[in-house]
Amino acid sequence: MKKQNRTGRPQGLPSKEQIIEFIQSSDKPAGKREIAKAFGIKGQEKIALKKRLKDMAEEGLIDGKKTAFHKMGGLPKVTVLKVVEIDDGEPIAIPESWDPDAPNKPPRLVVKESKKLAALKRGDRFLGRTEERGKGWIAHPMKKLPARTEGLMGVVEMDGSGKPWLAPVDKRVRNSSPIGDLGEAKEGELVLAEPMGKSPRAKVKVVEVIGDPLAPKSFSLIAIAKHGIPHIFPPEALEEAQTVADLPLSEERREDLRDVPIVAIDPADARDHDDAIWAEPDGDGGYKAIVAIADVSFYVRPGGKLDREARKRGNSVYFPDRVVPMLPEILSADVCSLVENEDRAAMACHIRISPEGKVTKWRFTRAIVRLAANIAYEDAQKAIDDGSADETLKNLWGAWKLLFKARQARDPLDLELPERQVRLNDEGQIEEIAVRERLDAHRVVEDFMIAANVAAAKALEEKAAPVVYRVHETPSREKLVAFKEYLASQGKSFAMGQVITPGLFNRMLKDIVDPAEKALIMEAVLRSQTQAYYGPANAGHFGLALGSYAHFTSPIRRYADLLVHRALVDAYKLEQPKPKGAIPDASGLSDRDRTALGQITDAISQTERRAMEAERDTIDRYVAAWLSGRVGEVFDTRITGVQGFGFFATIENLGGDGLVPISTLGREYFRYDEGARELVGEDTGKTYAVGDRLKLRLAESNALTGALKFELPESEGGAPIEKRGERLQHKKKPLKKGKGAPRQKHAQGPRGRPGNIRHQGRKKK
Repeated sequence: MKKQNRTGRPQGLPSKEQIIEFIQSSDKPAGKREIAKAFGIKGQEKIALKKRLKDMAEEGLIDGKKTAFHKMGGLPKVTVLKVVEIDDGEPIAIPESWDPDAPNKPPRLVVKESKKLAALKRGDRFLGRTEERGKGWIAHPMKKLPARTEGLMGVVEMDGSGKPWLAPVDKRVRNSSPIGDLGEAKEGELVLAEPMGKSPRAKVKVVEVIGDPLAPKSFSLIAIAKHGIPHIFPPEALEEAQTVADLPLSEERREDLRDVPIVAIDPADARDHDDAIWAEPDGDGGYKAIVAIADVSFYVRPGGKLDREARKRGNSVYFPDRVVPMLPEILSADVCSLVENEDRAAMACHIRISPEGKVTKWRFTRAIVRLAANIAYEDAQKAIDDGSADETLKNLWGAWKLLFKARQARDPLDLELPERQVRLNDEGQIEEIAVRERLDAHRVVEDFMIAANVAAAKALEEKAAPVVYRVHETPSREKLVAFKEYLASQGKSFAMGQVITPGLFNRMLKDIVDPAEKALIMEAVLRSQTQAYYGPANAGHFGLALGSYAHFTSPIRRYADLLVHRALVDAYKLEQPKPKGAIPDASGLSDRDRTALGQITDAISQTERRAMEAERDTIDRYVAAWLSGRVGEVFDTRITGVQGFGFFATIENLGGDGLVPISTLGREYFRYDEGARELVGEDTGKTYAVGDRLKLRLAESNALTGALKFELPESEGGAPIEKRGERLQHKKKPLKKGKGAPRQKHAQGPRGRPGNIRHQGRKKK
């Protein structure tokens, strides 16, 4: 196995954040010489580094001398902090590094969270701006940092002298760790380790040998361990699951819908089925419909052992080779799963769809259903396309056309975001990686789910009941200003004074004909969006252009939906007869659900982000493994991100972001223009900008970290082969000399995207 560079730092002029991180993690005073060496800075870049350090000293970020930590109880204005406790819902943090010789203990800072960095939990690391207020300190989070414990999963490697090192499997962890206790681990094995001391540079002890890091199913195990995803149910939760699985379905207070031909349309490889739909014409040009959802609240009672475990997990996590369920499989894949020809407990949402496609009436009941069929998306679509569909499917499509009409009138955000799908064979080996095809069948189910979610939110509002909203706020002014500046760099205008609606972005995208340019602007629109979250206060859903929205349709895999079900049980008085056995009595909201709803929704918003990161990391590793046998090949790529140390590119129609280091672009000096998000050659004016398409050679593909590295096919570098609009010719005007490199925010790499705002009703299996 190839030995990794133990520093792992990007080469080139570092951002302010990178400089501060280096200073804080250094075990000795770090000056300009040490920083230049760490980031491989030579020649003219040293002048730019000197200017950046001077600017940082003037801003109070460093002391301007040896750039070491302040002593005597002082704090830098920006430093790395770690959350050590949650005091009455408020995070408390301390400086991660503190001079042990300082006479004072490290100060405790009250963290003032922002919507961008909310739901911080104990152990989280972040870069924060500090402020002394009265007799205490306040911390304002700027950027969340990877946990140091992420480096404790890695691969055992031996250096030239035979000493063992733990090479991290997380590409964000820069340093390998010396192994002080190897145990029974051997070179090349994937292991879990723990630190043997409190110092960041302490040796580690191997505590578990996982095995071959490139074996099938290792990638998801890496993500599970790295992100701390609970994946083993405690015995008491499994025992309670077995108990509730045997609960009889009482027909006494349930609507009998077993004769209604309700169907579930899911992916062919779906592991659980939590929703099903039915519709028929109502004789007035509209439709009456039922969205039947698994009645998880009947089985998972507030305060029970199952409930505590489900709340801790927050949601199921889906990987190509496995699912980490929110609920034990006896419930998630069996008793709660809606399958054909089996009686199942359901929460039924009855809605009326007007001829204009609006949901005008709704009511909720607890029901018993017996599905007529479980149908794969592809099979349902084929039946509709070839005319073999039965009346049930035809009615569903008929009702959907009305819902789609209303959707078009609402004009929600319409971003065509490709979704990568990894297909594995029976041995767990990669069979294919492709972009998932988007069918009308997907849209049918998605729009029915959205209709039911809206009905649930409005029904609870009518009853003055607590609501767990799915919130997607209007883009902030800061993001819109950045969007405006970026468009200006592309020769496009954006007026700040106008009312911001999803349709505004849609019309902008509709006017762009060139596919490459459209993809570029679409990504800029995506970056301008806020991250969706769960909360008890309604702020609307900007992306879907809806005033009230809640998640109701997936209680098997989302705790937020389970809370909405409990609220509906209370609001509509749907409580069932008291069950026998050692489980809680009520299935509605508990007192804790009501009083701590804000804390609970913050926590499940965090677990959702954790799941998204874990799923994305795993896909990246599969892509890197898929490409590992194609190192040296030239691919069509598109630039997705530009920084001072190089640019990131992704392989078209496949994905997988990889770095092209600035040091590989030839002898010419390139400056980073942050406003235009491009690198500009000082002599030729040659540019590399976000959205440019070019051919790149795959130089490295690391399946353990998911990292790719590209290089230009020509040894001396070459220009992108395809530019957009006015970029067809190279710019000949270099940046003005004497100004130094433009200031870098370096807030996000190409992966720093907001949460999923498209899939708000669509199912993910």
